[in-house]
Amino acid sequence: MLNQQTIDQLRALKLTGLLEAWEQQREQPQTHDLSFDERFALLVEREVLHRENRRLARLLKAAKLRVNACVEDIDYHHPRGLEKARMAALASGDWIRQSLNLCITGPTGCGKTWLACALGNQACRQGLSVRYLRLPTLFEQLRIAHGDGSYPRLMNQLLKMDLLILDDWGLQKLTAAQRQDLMEVIEDRHGRRSTLIASQLPTEHWHDYIGEATLADAILDRLLHAAHRLELRGESMRKLAAGLTDRDRPE
Repeated sequence: MLNQQTIDQLRALKLTGLLEAWEQQREQPQTHDLSFDERFALLVEREVLHRENRRLARLLKAAKLRVNACVEDIDYHHPRGLEKARMAALASGDWIRQSLNLCITGPTGCGKTWLACALGNQACRQGLSVRYLRLPTLFEQLRIAHGDGSYPRLMNQLLKMDLLILDDWGLQKLTAAQRQDLMEVIEDRHGRRSTLIASQLPTEHWHDYIGEATLADAILDRLLHAAHRLELRGESMRKLAAGLTDRDRPE
């Protein structure tokens, strides 16, 4: 009776990890040789781990990362210009906590999206909030938000993200409305949150991509000033994964 009352109280307090550990201890006689303090420490450790795992699951679900990638699986054998020391520094997340930006550029298939998602996954594991969006998707969400009155709420949601990943930057010319929306997003986050841009368009062409000189200057000043940059190079990893090279392809 006493055990059931304790179980009910632990469930009411949402101490699920502690409850599971306690039930395991009751079923494992060897734990009875431990002192009370040792057994209690194990219970608390299990509850902390349970909460950390639940938090990570929530953060990853909210991040909506495009691919399941982690920094431990980064391929350094393929010649893309990646340096282990630099990637380790980025994986530490210090740049995110310092509200700095990161720009990953390179040709199609060199792993920009994968690396962006790996760094996003790492940030989630460090307890930071992340949101992945393709830039065309962001513009569509902002367009709809202008129409239904949810624009302030959407902008507030974007601002709260410790790391905002914007993929497929530079696919097509921006409209005047898109330039203004982009300016508002970048301005809101400037100096307060981090933004990661993934693009096959080299940064020297971003000014032309944005289009209007005054807004382009303002956006790029906020986005690129003191930003980290990864300029990838080399042959497409998708092509190599398929066992093909330029020489193997039919003319």
